[in-house]
Amino acid sequence: MRFRASIQNITTFTKLTASLSTLGHIAWLRLDNTDIRFTVIPEQGSQVWSVLSIDTLFESYNIQSAAPNNTINLEVPLAALQRALKSAQNAVAASIRLTKKDGIPLLSLTITTPTINGSHPTAFGDETGFDQPGTIYPHTNGNGTSSQSMRESSQDFFGARQDRETVITQDVPIRVLAAQSVEGLHEPRCREPDVHINLPNLLQLKSISDRFTRLAMSTSKTGKSGFSNSSGPRLELSANMHGCLRLALNTDSLSISSLWTGLENPELDPDATAAGAEGIANHPSTRMKELGDSQGQSEEGWATVRLDGRDWGKVLSVGRLGGRVIACFCEGFAVVLYVFLAGAEGGGGESVLTYYISSYSA
Repeated sequence: MRFRASIQNITTFTKLTASLSTLGHIAWLRLDNTDIRFTVIPEQGSQVWSVLSIDTLFESYNIQSAAPNNTINLEVPLAALQRALKSAQNAVAASIRLTKKDGIPLLSLTITTPTINGSHPTAFGDETGFDQPGTIYPHTNGNGTSSQSMRESSQDFFGARQDRETVITQDVPIRVLAAQSVEGLHEPRCREPDVHINLPNLLQLKSISDRFTRLAMSTSKTGKSGFSNSSGPRLELSANMHGCLRLALNTDSLSISSLWTGLENPELDPDATAAGAEGIANHPSTRMKELGDSQGQSEEGWATVRLDGRDWGKVLSVGRLGGRVIACFCEGFAVVLYVFLAGAEGGGGESVLTYYISSYSA
């Protein structure tokens, strides 16, 4: 079993792991010849199933496995992976490989960063920045391990300046999963959505959602919030087929809402819809177009879900990745978010994160 690749988009990789880690501590990572899949299934809260094209993160991608379809399944601690990737933010090169040390399987990141002599005069050697005999470079152990070494990359004619490279190795302990242990896992099944809509900027939506959640939690001190400390406050998220989105908070002591209009309701693709054009004609969202209005004043035509405010805020952290987000509303059951990564839709395969957020009953 082998896996090795160069990391070509460290920023996206870091933001991706940061977003996933808000929902769970562990991710199931599935590698094969076609794509890369990160899946987070927490005991409570929203699930995320992501399918990334290989070139979204990697190049010089090489994988070998005796498993069917040349597949490798790994259980990866997201916090440790995120810390390792953070050390690569200023890297000139970075690679990742599957290895084993002392019988422990690891994802090993090798990171090369530029270091100009004199920028950290006492970090390695004396105040001149040159190595002294017997210099020992640091090696640290934590949740994973790291080691550093330095090598000369260039020197001017007089030796007055020396450019060096720092090579850092970050090891992330992982667990290799047998194919049988994951074959029963599958994405949640939802019925056809009543409403589908492009969401506004997620960072703006998160800011307002978090404000509503804090307001709801502040009312809990009076005992009138209507939620327990374990479940969190309930936010109502609604949308119609006329470009309107509404976020509302209703408790015994307050009722507030925020309304967006002028959003886009994407057209359904007949080739991707059961029964083609006839299926679109009978689709729930087509019937919903006959109800409501573009100003959001009518109470008809809305599909509504009730979400845990704290969990919803964690989901919206994916906004740091940018890209287009389509929300599909199944009235009273769930909302499914499809997050298309920025720059990943035009070619080289599609990269999309799918979030399943269950609705709470009233």
